[in-house]
Amino acid sequence: MGRTISIGAQSFEFIRKNECFFVDKTDFIREWWENADAVPLIPRPRRFGKTLNLDMMNCFFSKAYEGRGELFEGLSIWENEKYRKLQGSCPVIFLSFADIKGETIEETKQGIKHTLAKLYETHGYLRDRKDIGKRELEFFDSVSPDMEDTVAVLALKYLSDYLAAYYGQKVLIFLDEYDTPLQEAYVYGYWKELAGFIRRMFNSAFKTNPSMERAIMTGITRVSKESIFSDLNNLTVVTTTSENYRTQFGFTEEEVFGALDFFGIPEQKEMVKKWYDGFTFGSQKDIYNPWSIINFLRFKELKPYWANSSSNSLVSLLIRQGNARTKTIMEDLMKGGVLETELDEEIIFDQLQKKPGAIWSMLLASGYLKVVDRYFSSDTRRFTYRLELTNWEVEMMFEDMIRGWFGAEDIPYNDFIKALLLDDVEAMNEFMNEIALTTFSSFDIAESAAKNDAPERFYHGFVLGLMVELKGSYEVTSNRESGFGRYDIMLIPRKMGQLDPMVIEFKVRKPRKEASLEETVAVALQQIEDKAYDAVLVERGFEKEQIRHYGFAFEGKRVLIG
Repeated sequence: MGRTISIGAQSFEFIRKNECFFVDKTDFIREWWENADAVPLIPRPRRFGKTLNLDMMNCFFSKAYEGRGELFEGLSIWENEKYRKLQGSCPVIFLSFADIKGETIEETKQGIKHTLAKLYETHGYLRDRKDIGKRELEFFDSVSPDMEDTVAVLALKYLSDYLAAYYGQKVLIFLDEYDTPLQEAYVYGYWKELAGFIRRMFNSAFKTNPSMERAIMTGITRVSKESIFSDLNNLTVVTTTSENYRTQFGFTEEEVFGALDFFGIPEQKEMVKKWYDGFTFGSQKDIYNPWSIINFLRFKELKPYWANSSSNSLVSLLIRQGNARTKTIMEDLMKGGVLETELDEEIIFDQLQKKPGAIWSMLLASGYLKVVDRYFSSDTRRFTYRLELTNWEVEMMFEDMIRGWFGAEDIPYNDFIKALLLDDVEAMNEFMNEIALTTFSSFDIAESAAKNDAPERFYHGFVLGLMVELKGSYEVTSNRESGFGRYDIMLIPRKMGQLDPMVIEFKVRKPRKEASLEETVAVALQQIEDKAYDAVLVERGFEKEQIRHYGFAFEGKRVLIG
């Protein structure tokens, strides 16, 4: 184990040549080879060593690394003579879609075409094969960043043919982060168009490819077979709940604690566990995310390294535009609660905001939720999973995400919080109207949302914001029973006598019943009294006279608070 800690190095050769810190995952080579699956798809959260593992596989198998056994000396795979003979013995195609993040389908296709063109440049020696045919040469030369879609779709298959003919043996294909462009396509609204293009490419490369021996695909999500892999009946999907490769991505607790001992900081084990533990793959619990561990070993500071290492735009979009139930579940999870739900581990991107529970499958696959237990129901004949937020780091990420919803300079959210604490109703009205005008569309543009659902979506997003901003001084709850009904929002001071408790009721104006927003506010306030929502607060020892009541009346993007 080297003492030099390289941050961000994804080149196996670089790490080994420079004797950098490295947790031995070469048993992945043996496990994959012995499983003999044609095309395993291995989804794992980002920054979990997928790229480094595939680069390691490339260094082990590729003929470009023939005779480079010194890279593996001292590692577990090199103890077996059988595998020593395999090193540098296969033609390999190794590519990654990790950096393909276009905001339009044209940008994304261009990124994929550049990646394919670069592959052909790397293997330019194939063009000089003596027996290469005229048509083969024409196709080889047609692969460029400006190639037609029809050429790009066939490029991997034809490169396999060229390599197989040159070396006299079939090829291995390693594709890293296959779903990065697909996630971006969903966020920016061109999912269906890109899915068709990717489907044709994958079919030619991984299904109708007689020159392919085996392949590996990695990514974050398991995209549904129907949308991308409809023709790939040779695909083996290894999800986070599967047993295969359960210790090959991420660090086990034994590996983490061994590293802490090696670097002389064993006293940090408990805090490191709270911050970075929590991932489960198959039956293997206590998996840590490597990115945070490596950064902690380097800088000796507990911070949300993994959660802040890249954009969480898709997760933010799904939660922000989720329905009221989605936001209520997030409230519970952020308070340390447990979600019980069935899971479908196939991610169908165009159903993420329509299919019940799809968002939780997405968050589990992405590493933001962990499985704490599961049980089989004989009634439904399905497993029910118990899910929690993964660890402290993830909780902090969600807090920062929610702050970001209201954090723009033109959204006076903090000013509203100050006005609320001061009971300045006039300022509350001023700031809340600005907030609603600026942010309403962020919470009501999901395709499945009815127009009259917009205030409810907004109010639950607003509750999450209150939870984050006031968590030190208030317990914020919503949609809970008290008295004779369920209140909308309750703010319960954490310390008696220092702050006033509050009950907030949201109402959308009903023109047939209420002549004005003022009447709607009055209805909201009367409901707080009639339903005795103060009951929970009184039971906790608060005086009824100190409990504040607020009615929020909505009409379109107009708000009146009283």
